[in-house]
Amino acid sequence: MNIEIINIGDELLIGQVVNTNASWMARQLNLEGFKVHQFTIIGDSREQILEAFQEAAERCEVVLISGGIGPTKDDITKAALCEFFGSSLVFNEEAYKDVESLFSRRGYKVTGLNRQQACLPEDCTSIPNRNGTARGMWFEKHIPAAGRQGKTIFVSMPGVPFEMQAMMTDYVIPELVKRFHPGAIYHKTILTQGIGESFLASIIGEWENNLPPSVKLAYLPQPGIVRLRLSGTGDDKATVRSVVEKQAEQLSEIISEYIFGTDDDSLEAIIGKILRAKKQTLGTAESCTGGYIAHLITSIPGSSDYFKGSVIAYDNDVKEQILGVMPETILKFGAVSSEVVTEMAIGAQTCLSMDYVIAVSGIAGPGGGTNEKPVGTTWIAIATPDEVFSKQFLFGDNRDRNIRRAALQALNMLRKNLVGQ
Repeated sequence: MNIEIINIGDELLIGQVVNTNASWMARQLNLEGFKVHQFTIIGDSREQILEAFQEAAERCEVVLISGGIGPTKDDITKAALCEFFGSSLVFNEEAYKDVESLFSRRGYKVTGLNRQQACLPEDCTSIPNRNGTARGMWFEKHIPAAGRQGKTIFVSMPGVPFEMQAMMTDYVIPELVKRFHPGAIYHKTILTQGIGESFLASIIGEWENNLPPSVKLAYLPQPGIVRLRLSGTGDDKATVRSVVEKQAEQLSEIISEYIFGTDDDSLEAIIGKILRAKKQTLGTAESCTGGYIAHLITSIPGSSDYFKGSVIAYDNDVKEQILGVMPETILKFGAVSSEVVTEMAIGAQTCLSMDYVIAVSGIAGPGGGTNEKPVGTTWIAIATPDEVFSKQFLFGDNRDRNIRRAALQALNMLRKNLVGQ
């Protein structure tokens, strides 16, 4: 059974709004065993909408639509649905009561535009919207051009994420499960750091070649991290899960030195759990990363339990005056060196009175590199209660990726020290 997701809105096509609806919908459907056949993004155009509906009907049994059913003139999806299904709008008293109730709770009066929200195509099944005024619409119709037996299901929902998500969770997905009885799908993602995609592929090639037919492997690289997603399919969820977990265990044994977590884990969250358990503290002394490491650490709720602060020592004067880096050290070795990041770590450990410090200095780019120290050259130091150690990395020539990779590498160096790797 094929599902297509159609997202409607000019704002999506011009990049003004990121299309998070499609990814969220696909993820929720996949968790229930459904596979999405295609994403389609179109603008607020009658012609585009009608064409997209017809093409989707010819290749899919279910078409899920978000966007274009609000009260303003650019919301034309409802009219297009009426035209496509040969229907007309009728006033729905129950829907209007919901609009009145919502406005009353917010202390507003219903306007004429909002009253139109209660007008729905006469041959649709309406889906309540507990977070807004625009009801969802469920259509079922045999479309001869589709060349298939049975009816095509169209479900139109608001583009506002939290309104659409409630409809999907409360009504749409349960109804699809009841009707289509999808098979089982189970995903397990192994998170790695410190090794590139091609190097991982060469290490695990033999294991990958021997995967059972029901299990597929996907490489999902991003700056600083490669995710390895194992996906299993079958009729019984418990069996599928068991097969995938067994393969994940085998994979973990092969590349254990590069694995830092699974599924939705993050380095910053893992480090936070360890530090909280040990009742120890952490801080950062950052140059080229400009506070990005501190940002990642403090993105975790409750990080104030263990994170004490950061010194953004972007200028050499700050390195010297706040962190106590010796001027002669910078003069002799340069700001991007093992000696300087070591003194930065020790200085931060002293002035902030913390157990662990991450210190980073590098050439993020795009300028500033030399033959001896090209763009991407980065030194990272970790100060622990017992020692300070540092390591050099060459990340590349893209500034944003260099900052991200440096931060993740630094966090993983600390994690390894905390767990004794």
